[in-house]
Amino acid sequence: MAQRILSLAAEEGPERLQEALQGLGEAELGEMVTRQALKGRETAALLRGIFKGSPCSQRSGVLRRLQVYKHCVPLVESGDLHLGKVSEIIGLLMLEARQLPGHALAELANLFVDVIKGGSLSNGKSLELFSTILTVLASSKENLAYGKGELNGEEFKKQLINTLCSSKWDPQCVIHLANMFRDIPLSGEELQFVVEKVLRMFSKLDLQEIPPLVYQLLLLSAKGSKKTVLEGIISFFNQLDKRQKEEQRVPQSVDLEVATTPLDQLRHVEGTVILHIVSVINLDQDLGEELIKHLKTEQQKDPGRALCPFSVALLLSVAVKHRLQEQIFDFLKTSITRSCKDLQFLQASKFLQDLFPQQYDVSAVILEVVKNSAFGWDHVTQGLVDLGFSLMESYEPKKPFGGKAADTSYGLSKMPAQQACKLGASILLETFKVHEPIRSEILEQVLNRVLTKAASPVTHFIELLSNIVVSAPLVLQTSSSKVTETFDNLSFLPIDTVQGLLRAVQPLLKVSMSVRDSLILVLQKAIFPGKQLDARKAAVAGFLLLLRNFKVLGSLSSSQCSQAIGATQIQADVHACYNSAANEAFCLEILGSLRRCLSQQADVRLMLYEGFYDVLRRNSQLASSIMETLLSQIKQYYLPQPDLLPPLKLEGCIMAQGDQIFLQEPLAHLLCCIQHCLAWYKSTVNLCQGSEDDDEEEEGVGFEQNFEEMLESVTRRMIKSELEDFELDKSADFSLSSGVGVKNNIYAIQVMGICEVLIEYNFNIGNFSKNKFEDVLGLFTCYNKLSEILKEKAGKNKSTLGNKTARSFLSMGFVSTLLTALFRDNAQSHEESLAVLRSSTEFLRYAVSVALQKVQQLEETGQTDGPDGQNPEKMFQNLCKITQVLLWRYTSIPTVVEESGKKKGKSISLLCLEGLLRIFNTVQILYTARIPQFLQALDITDGDAEETDINVTEKAAFQIRQFQRSLVNQLSSAEDDFNTKETQSLITVLSTLSKLLDPASQQFLQFLTWTVKVCKENALEDVSCCKGLLSLLFSVHVLYKSPVSLLRELAQDIHACLGDIDQDIEVESRCHFAIVNAKTAAPTVCLLVLGQVDKVLEEVDWLIKKLTSLGSDTSEDLSQPSNQTQALEKGVILQLGTLLTVYHELVQTALPAGSCVDTLLRSLSKTYTILTSLIKHYIQACRSTSNTIPGRLEKLVKLSGSHLTPQCYSFITYVQNIHSESLSFMEEKKKKKKEDEAAAVSTVMAKVLRETKPIPNLIFAIEQYEKFLIHLSKKSKVNLMQYMKLSTSRDFRINASVLDSALQERNTEDAENEPDNDQSSTAEQTDENQEPKRKRRRKK
Repeated sequence: MAQRILSLAAEEGPERLQEALQGLGEAELGEMVTRQALKGRETAALLRGIFKGSPCSQRSGVLRRLQVYKHCVPLVESGDLHLGKVSEIIGLLMLEARQLPGHALAELANLFVDVIKGGSLSNGKSLELFSTILTVLASSKENLAYGKGELNGEEFKKQLINTLCSSKWDPQCVIHLANMFRDIPLSGEELQFVVEKVLRMFSKLDLQEIPPLVYQLLLLSAKGSKKTVLEGIISFFNQLDKRQKEEQRVPQSVDLEVATTPLDQLRHVEGTVILHIVSVINLDQDLGEELIKHLKTEQQKDPGRALCPFSVALLLSVAVKHRLQEQIFDFLKTSITRSCKDLQFLQASKFLQDLFPQQYDVSAVILEVVKNSAFGWDHVTQGLVDLGFSLMESYEPKKPFGGKAADTSYGLSKMPAQQACKLGASILLETFKVHEPIRSEILEQVLNRVLTKAASPVTHFIELLSNIVVSAPLVLQTSSSKVTETFDNLSFLPIDTVQGLLRAVQPLLKVSMSVRDSLILVLQKAIFPGKQLDARKAAVAGFLLLLRNFKVLGSLSSSQCSQAIGATQIQADVHACYNSAANEAFCLEILGSLRRCLSQQADVRLMLYEGFYDVLRRNSQLASSIMETLLSQIKQYYLPQPDLLPPLKLEGCIMAQGDQIFLQEPLAHLLCCIQHCLAWYKSTVNLCQGSEDDDEEEEGVGFEQNFEEMLESVTRRMIKSELEDFELDKSADFSLSSGVGVKNNIYAIQVMGICEVLIEYNFNIGNFSKNKFEDVLGLFTCYNKLSEILKEKAGKNKSTLGNKTARSFLSMGFVSTLLTALFRDNAQSHEESLAVLRSSTEFLRYAVSVALQKVQQLEETGQTDGPDGQNPEKMFQNLCKITQVLLWRYTSIPTVVEESGKKKGKSISLLCLEGLLRIFNTVQILYTARIPQFLQALDITDGDAEETDINVTEKAAFQIRQFQRSLVNQLSSAEDDFNTKETQSLITVLSTLSKLLDPASQQFLQFLTWTVKVCKENALEDVSCCKGLLSLLFSVHVLYKSPVSLLRELAQDIHACLGDIDQDIEVESRCHFAIVNAKTAAPTVCLLVLGQVDKVLEEVDWLIKKLTSLGSDTSEDLSQPSNQTQALEKGVILQLGTLLTVYHELVQTALPAGSCVDTLLRSLSKTYTILTSLIKHYIQACRSTSNTIPGRLEKLVKLSGSHLTPQCYSFITYVQNIHSESLSFMEEKKKKKKEDEAAAVSTVMAKVLRETKPIPNLIFAIEQYEKFLIHLSKKSKVNLMQYMKLSTSRDFRINASVLDSALQERNTEDAENEPDNDQSSTAEQTDENQEPKRKRRRKK
């Protein structure tokens, strides 16, 4: 039959063909087509023949065509046919579809909808036909039957799509359907339907099928609905990530039925999806713009939903090859700083923490992206690197930290900018660890920045470099050329940068000989004469580093010598025995270069003297060379004759250039270096005496004996020397403006330094012998005489340089030993010798003040001078020892006892307290992680407790109790014994220690209760102590609950204390806090209260902004935000309500003119502005929903109308009156003494103008508030204005008595006052009768 039809189709006339086809039934026709298709022969020709014989003009022809279509669709989907054949059939059917009439198309479309609902699509090929049918249908003009009515083609198509999107889809055909919709012209509404349906199908699909579907969706988004597509994709993957996290956290709770997605599979799918989105954005710029726009609006509402790991990774991938990079980075940087600020804000207030229990941290999200990118997300890495550097550069430290800088890793008290910079470094370090291919690029970029940013601080880049090298030392080998290039520029870099850089790349020097050799070449060039001082210092720093790290065989082991590097052959290269000889030669060659430096500038020598001890400690085999060098150096200045005074040639230490005098040899530092090296040498020789060769022993004993004799002789002669022997006495000139004065200053500092070095030396070798301690005291006497003279001269000169105390030469270790011996050594055998030192109060005070100076240096720079000054562990141990001693001394000998017998200077107890204050600060900054061990060390009773179970809060509370006792004793002491300085320090110590208490603990609550009690019971009249106590109270109270009720009580006390603005009213005396009294109420307490009120207002303002962003959230889940919104609204209104009662008290208080009035007026303006923004929020809420306004808000408006606005106007009148009085008072003075007082008058007038400036702002703020209240009243149909009284304060009014006196004085009145009258609108009304005339003239 098929052959017959084919031959008939070849004829020109269709009549015979039509006859043949009419004889075929539906079943026969279908069978024929199927048979022909399966044979794969001439299927298309057969179909063409059938269509030729079934013209659309005949009803039978249309029906036959429909039968063919209905038969072909399942045939194509059956999967029995070859794909080529399928395409051929579908192509022909699509062509012929345009011939079909509307009703036939509608029937076919319904057939397709049924097929899709039934889920019988296998390869989705027939959908190409469906898209054509829908397209043709849409353009059909005829009306089609739908249900009981009729629809035109466009409407019919819309209904079909609606039906399709609301029916169930087989997950297998989702991709085919999404692809099909691309070919159909869709209206915006239809597109939205389709997109939402496809997004809903995501969760039903297998994870592997998501990327192709996403790609289809993105192509579909070219028609519109971009925001919905992006939002759907991001929130889907965000949910998956969250679920994955939950499962990792609680793996047991997962039901076995729910198949969990393997992590690596999820990450790979996410990576592919991101790639798809990026590729589509490259073709369609608008999609990128939409992505940023969507995330920005989302971030305002819920940052956790906007910036999740998936969306951040997507943004970073888009940023790489795109013009959107700047926009994206700006958005991410703003989000990061905002997140840091919000976290800081939340951590400072319990009130906010209760409202926002979950805190979102964008930094953690970005670091999670770095972790996720390990799963082959190469497209994200470049974005991460760029973001890391961008953050580090945008928020780099602005000032040098000095020295090693306590710069990076401490606490959240730091500024958001510093946290952002630190995040940048973390991103780069983590990316470096995860992605090998990008390592050399990161390293090169870091090195480039260290070189190019030489002028600004680069500590953050050097620290990053150091961490990078530690995490993968061998990576430096691949970039060794870049490192050597950096070395070439060493001599142009600041010394701090050089030291940091060399310390960071030091592991490479052990790995690569070529790099080491190139460094040595650079350093040797830098040492040559004629080079800049900085270049020489850089060279010395580099050589000392090499000496410290290249150990000579036989050197004692030290913590620094083992470098954990992966490649064994490299370790062999460095540490093998055959190489130690080379190391020795190499080190001796460097020492030779360094000896040349001993004839250079003082700064260069100083670096050497400070570095030799460390070299010795780590490379003990170099001892003899270094000691010999030092011996030959000191011999240039040492006078060996036993009776010659002074024992050292000081004139050799200075150098004159023209009329300027410089220090050439820092003799005290040289002696200090000798003393430390000798002490170390003796202790080490004793350790390994048996193992050394005899000749070495003799050589060692030679210089050891030499040094000992020399130091002994210098000590003896220094004690005998008078100040005149050094050409220094009370009559000497110490001014820094003359050459002689500069020389004397240099001499004095050198002599004092030498005395200190010898004090340490003699104490250490003295082994508690009485004679040695008498020598120590003799040396101190010499030191003290000079110190007193310098202080006296500095006091006279008022020179800022002179007031700086010279830095002490005692080492931190010795200070802790000395203090322990002086105050805590109870050994019977030591008693007699220590009594010598203890008898001198001056010496005791000196010991404590040096400890204070060392702690200060540690706090400011993170290190101290002297041996182990850069070793954090040793510093921490010394700090603990010093704290123990100072704490014992302060608590066991009260200041009062001590002060009764003191002559001058601060008492030792007070110095101890200052020291403790500095130490507690320093530990919290530098040793945050070690606080438990620190507190453990202070608690002598509990020395054996395990480190694991240290309860910081308990230990801190124990220390706090000691200081609380001292403070109570101070406050209850007689007026003569009250020490302001000590009380202030005690309050600051308590404030510092209170930071260690957990705000949720019982101890914290006890401390808060105690602070409140102290403030309530002590009528402190000392302003600074009052300020300290109240600040402490606020800082603690804020972490427990909102301080508004406390502020109200304080405001009532201020009102009672200062009286009312209406003198006839007597204020009811309600004394809550005795600390508020006549001396402290204004300005101290008043300004503190207003400062705290401002902080509460900031919190409320922040909350209102959050409220507004939550209000604009139109997400489906409305129940949860509305609960949160209600909680926030309640919090805001309660806070503002209590604040209004605080202001109610303050605006009725007779505050003295000046800062209090000014601050209060500004604060009131701010309050009205915040009230206005709250009202605006409710206006917005009324627009978007039909909600009525809550009763709470109505009460708040009522309160503002009855308790604040009228009082504000009265207060304004009061302020203008007091200013008016001061002006008229000055007027009278002016009449008496015209010339003398003219300047004073102009000052007062300027002051009045300045202080009345906030008044117009306040009036404007009140009027704005009332304006928006009227708007809200209209929107909510609640009359809120009934609570507002119209004020008469600013209305035109005639005061009869003032008018009479004005008329009498009119002839004598000066016209100069007119501007003042204009300025202070109601202050003086003498010219009010002229005002309207002037206005009328303007109108003409």
